[in-house]
Amino acid sequence: MEKYKQPDFKQIYKDIITRKYPDKYDLCEYLLSKNELLALDILKLNTIIFGTSEKYSSQYRSYKKTDILKILDYQKENMLNNTQLALHFKLSRNTIAKWRKIFLM
Repeated sequence: MEKYKQPDFKQIYKDIITRKYPDKYDLCEYLLSKNELLALDILKLNTIIFGTSEKYSSQYRSYKKTDILKILDYQKENMLNNTQLALHFKLSRNTIAKWRKIFLM
C-alpha cells in the first residue's frame, strides 16, 4: 500500500506569489524558506497572500500529529482554555477537547 503524498505546498505558493503577488514575497520569505511547511504555516501563507475571509470553512482542513501537538503546546504556553484556543485557530472546541483526550492522556 502506498503512502499518501502531500502536495508540494512550498512550490505551489512560490508560483502563486511570483506570478500574481510579487509584492508580498518579502512577507512570505521566512515561511517559504522552511524545510517543511506545517498546516499552520500554510494557513499563515494563505492569510498573508489572500487576506482573511469570513466564509472560509474549516470543514476540509486536515492536521498531522505534529501540527496538533504544536497547537496543544501553544495552548499550554499561553495558558488558554479550549474555547480561547478554538477561537484563535478557528477550530471547534470539541475538536480541541478530542485532541487533548487523545494526545495528552
